[in-house]
Amino acid sequence: MLRGAGQAGAALRGAIAIVLAVTLTARPIHAQEDEAGEGEMIPALPAPTGGEDLPAPVQETGPVPTPSGPAIAVPSGIALHWLETRIDTAGPQGLTLRFRFVAPEVAGAGYDAEKASADLQALCDGWALPRVAKTGPQPAELVLDLADRVVPFGASDETAVQFFEAYSISDGACQWELF
Repeated sequence: MLRGAGQAGAALRGAIAIVLAVTLTARPIHAQEDEAGEGEMIPALPAPTGGEDLPAPVQETGPVPTPSGPAIAVPSGIALHWLETRIDTAGPQGLTLRFRFVAPEVAGAGYDAEKASADLQALCDGWALPRVAKTGPQPAELVLDLADRVVPFGASDETAVQFFEAYSISDGACQWELF
């Protein structure tokens, strides 16, 4: 009996070690990393259009990123900006790319889940999908996040308005997945 309990304990410790190792592999990606030689696995990100710089890589305990680049056009007409892109090797479906955007207008009375859904679909097809690397490991899932303000990744802010959608890639297009 004790032998079985010892084996179960060892298996549990092993499983916890694997979960921790996989969890720690989730990290943000930015253009600077692309230049560092990981280009085949990291999607291209928007190039600066002038005086603005892409945010520095964000660590879980590091600085919170700031929106950058020009406003991105979406069907609702709101002005939204790219915040960051994260690569997550521990997603529930496998390799996951997370694209985060900010637009204060999503907290407005006229903006609803239907508009968010259309905007996120347009962002996935027209903005995120072209930035997925054409070679190397392909993501099983794209997750898009649209918020009215910057919320640190993984943090909870009950006052923030956020919309999330998950997509798979099918026939060169974003296919909405039940999140």
